[in-house]
Amino acid sequence: MSRAMQEPTFLILTALADGPQHGYGIISDVERISAGRTRLRAGTLYAALDRLQAERLIAPDREEVVDGRLRRYYRLTEDGAAALAAEVDALRRRTEVAARRLAAFRPVGGGSAPAFAAHSAGGPR
Repeated sequence: MSRAMQEPTFLILTALADGPQHGYGIISDVERISAGRTRLRAGTLYAALDRLQAERLIAPDREEVVDGRLRRYYRLTEDGAAALAAEVDALRRRTEVAARRLAAFRPVGGGSAPAFAAHSAGGPR
């Protein structure tokens, strides 16, 4: 069984599934996709991009100069798309199991709300 994909990798590959992007575009898209929960720093992103290139999940697409600075674009490879699709399928299966179990959940003591409802609604912790 393969290991679950780390969230930053999942988000970077998801960003690139929409088409080639440069570093700042990836950072912005990841923040948008994660609803602000994940904010990649440039150093973290470029280390991840190097690793993903070495794993052949992404590849350089093109370079251009904008305002005197070199902008490198990256694209998702077929292997990257396959890895992302496999992770989406695995997440879907786990989510379906959790949803079925939550639908059948009956709290101990006969209460009507799941034990986690107070936490998710901002109740006492």
